[in-house]
Amino acid sequence: MTSLPDFKLETHFSKWEFAARYHLTASDAESMSLADLLALASPAARAGFENLWLGYTETYGAPDLRTAIAATYAQQSPDNILCFAGASEGIFAANTVLLDRDSHAICITPNYQSHETLPLAICDATGIPLDPADNWSLDIDRLAAAIRPNTKLVTINFPHNPTGAILAADRYTALIDLCHKHGIYILHDEIFNGLGPSGTQHLPFIADVYERGLSLNVMSKAYGLPGLRIGWIACQDKALLSQMERMKHYLSICNSAPSERLALIALETRAQILARNNALIDENLPRLAAFFARHENLFDWSAPQGSCMGFVRYKGADGVEAFARDLVEQSGVLVLPSSIYSSALGQTPQDYFRIGFGRSGLDEALAAFEAHLARNG
Repeated sequence: MTSLPDFKLETHFSKWEFAARYHLTASDAESMSLADLLALASPAARAGFENLWLGYTETYGAPDLRTAIAATYAQQSPDNILCFAGASEGIFAANTVLLDRDSHAICITPNYQSHETLPLAICDATGIPLDPADNWSLDIDRLAAAIRPNTKLVTINFPHNPTGAILAADRYTALIDLCHKHGIYILHDEIFNGLGPSGTQHLPFIADVYERGLSLNVMSKAYGLPGLRIGWIACQDKALLSQMERMKHYLSICNSAPSERLALIALETRAQILARNNALIDENLPRLAAFFARHENLFDWSAPQGSCMGFVRYKGADGVEAFARDLVEQSGVLVLPSSIYSSALGQTPQDYFRIGFGRSGLDEALAAFEAHLARNG
């Protein structure tokens, strides 16, 4: 593996995430305190946390946690689940195990950076751009044309980061059929599955509908619990899971035992937590729509299909980079300019920024945003 480039998003966040007064680009739902999460626990689950033995845990993940994770799928058993210290460790393990220097990988663009840079550090890769003129959808014919005899992996991400788009069901089926025909694995980053405005129609988990599908998920986004650092991959291919488990021996070895207990509590109250987070999205989306309608000379806004973030086109003459920089430096409002999502695999849109709406405090952030526009108008 070649050396990895700086992670643009995390480098940007290391400077601004905790320095900015208004984090208006968060991709995770509203979090909660430890006390609030424990208040949801059954007596047995709370006792399991309070009386926890602080030794090593199983590399695959605690059996009861894997049982709870498997229950979120339609057709998975605990044996089909491998836990990781967050989603990024799972992305690293999957790419490292599936790919070698003679492989070829395909990923969509724009995307979360590691879905591109990790394959490129190992082998040749091709990017398939999502089309903003087609609701950020995926051109299956274009992807089919990119397949080579040595293509081993296709990576997708729906609801999509950063646009919130969800692939149409017929294109999803066509993609699975195409990969099945060629024996290609699909790594589907599904960390926003379950999160979105009322009526959101999420895709079936890839592990449930494809024998070579890897379902990546985490407690960070839809559940709003990134501090737990608990992620997982569900997959029907147990031999592949075993290879990734051996890779994990070089990484975290095992997950945090307290985090496993807390993740179990959250999963056992999954419906309640998701309903809370999605209700906040329903409250925030009309406020965003009204804000962008007041400033349609500067912004093109379309409500995303899922997740708690969207991609906004900026039409100002100064360009989105200068706009985003001035917004955070002068007014403390943090958004992500589209350069964060630039790709080595082809052109990506250069005049967008990512906005998040899954947290409380949106009114205050929009007021600061509005004041900034008034001062700089």
